Amino acid sequence: MDDGLIARAHALAEESFVAGSGPGGQNANKVATEVQLRVNAYKLRLPPPVFARLRSIAGSKLTASGDILITARSHRTQDANRSEAREKLEDLLEAAHRKPKKRARTRLNRVGKTKRLKAKKARGEVKAKRGAVRPGSDW
Repeated sequence: MDDGLIARAHALAEESFVAGSGPGGQNANKVATEVQLRVNAYKLRLPPPVFARLRSIAGSKLTASGDILITARSHRTQDANRSEAREKLEDLLEAAHRKPKKRARTRLNRVGKTKRLKAKKARGEVKAKRGAVRPGSDW
């Protein structure tokens, strides 16, 4: 991932401060320390596979209009929360740029397949015996 993307994301970021419910005691009621960082994902001009991964990773942080909304409220000061929100944004973008490893298909040999089917059959017979007792059975 290039540093240009992170710089562009920081330039496009819009910050707003809200009176948060985090730490700070009475200070939390007076000072708006919670940071809401909003970045439009479409303006980042990400490649389609990266954007698809970002959309799945971001989940509920991505709004219908394409904005990524990140909140940070764990610190007492605006500056600390601002830097935490920016770090969260960087981590999200880095995770979207990481390609997932290709899954190697398992290869099952004939012996393993017959063993598995035998175990399934035995398990099915155990479960079949649990059923309701039918009239006319020799029990």
